[in-house]
Amino acid sequence: MMSTEISVVVPCYNEADNVLPLVNALHAALEGRAWEVIFVDDNSPDGTIKAVRQLAAQDPHVRGLLRIGRKGLSSAVIEGILASSAPIVAVMDGDLQHDEACLPAMIEALKTGDFDVAVASRHVEGGDSAGLANKWRHFLSEQGIRIAKSLSVPVNDPMSGFFAVQREWFEAIAPSLTGRGFKILLETLLAAPKPVRVKEVPMVFRDRLHGESKLGPQVMIQFGIMILENVMKKPLFKRIALISSSGIVGTLAYKIYKIKNDSQL
Repeated sequence: MMSTEISVVVPCYNEADNVLPLVNALHAALEGRAWEVIFVDDNSPDGTIKAVRQLAAQDPHVRGLLRIGRKGLSSAVIEGILASSAPIVAVMDGDLQHDEACLPAMIEALKTGDFDVAVASRHVEGGDSAGLANKWRHFLSEQGIRIAKSLSVPVNDPMSGFFAVQREWFEAIAPSLTGRGFKILLETLLAAPKPVRVKEVPMVFRDRLHGESKLGPQVMIQFGIMILENVMKKPLFKRIALISSSGIVGTLAYKIYKIKNDSQL
């Protein structure tokens, strides 16, 4: 029996309709490899964990992790990675917007030992963010890239939710992560020892077929807090330079207020 080559962690909430299509897509993308998928469900009222368990009873590739009393994408990802059994762990959304066909290239990049992280990127040649229809998500992506550049994060798409890591590398960083918010890749890159070796694989971001986006003002505020917490870990002179040069506090506060009020019109 082959040892598991890759674990795919899928944080999810109200994604019952997407469980079977995603598993079928992973079977096609990872044919010939030893893999598992771990659905980390925050006690979804739509029965997501029930759909996972029904499938797991028939398919040994499928696992489910039910969280009660805890919510949040970043903390779900951390728990899923720490519960994985493979040396390489990928993280992807459960809404079918991430292109699973990127996985083989991401796996091979990490297997060389030359990279710590492989990112499915919308912002390299061959990538596209066409499925990013929500104005909240457009704003967060644009501001996240701007902020990440001011913080010298070595990736073109730091806001990607689809990435893979060496599990041992991530485990060493995990104790320093807050687990708040939903952009765990950016927080991981900020917390990691430098230099971080990153491989970006082009991805076309697809339209959501089922369910609704979980993005809202509260999530964006959590994102801002996470950024500020990481900035505050810097030496004093660098903190002042980063905040003043990127306008982190003012930009986020103004945009959150404006978009929230626009959405109520």
